[in-house]
Amino acid sequence: MLFSTPTQFAVLALLLIAGWFLGLASHPGGRKWKERYLAERDAHAANRKTWDAEHKTLTAQTDERIATAKTGLDDREADHRDRIAELERENERLRTAAPVTAQTVAPRPRAAARPYAADDRKRGWFDFS
Repeated sequence: MLFSTPTQFAVLALLLIAGWFLGLASHPGGRKWKERYLAERDAHAANRKTWDAEHKTLTAQTDERIATAKTGLDDREADHRDRIAELERENERLRTAAPVTAQTVAPRPRAAARPYAADDRKRGWFDFS
């Protein structure tokens, strides 16, 4: 153990108290941290006001965009309903129309097979003739 006698403990206590007094004597009185705290508080308040103003502006712009989109949405819904009705009429017309038979399609004539090589040699990679 580092300290074992009562005299050593008394010296330790005396040094502790002397350190406290020395620290209090050399301390500037808290002026520096109070100034920094007040400056930080003022900066935070200014930042908060700026953020609130920007938030109100963005909220108003978003609400305006939503209102514009809703009016455009009503017009687009009407266009979609008209298109759906037109497609349903076309579908009904096709359903009642006469079916197309396979006889109306003419078969294509097949092309004659080309010989692989005229002189019975194997083609190389780049022989495209």
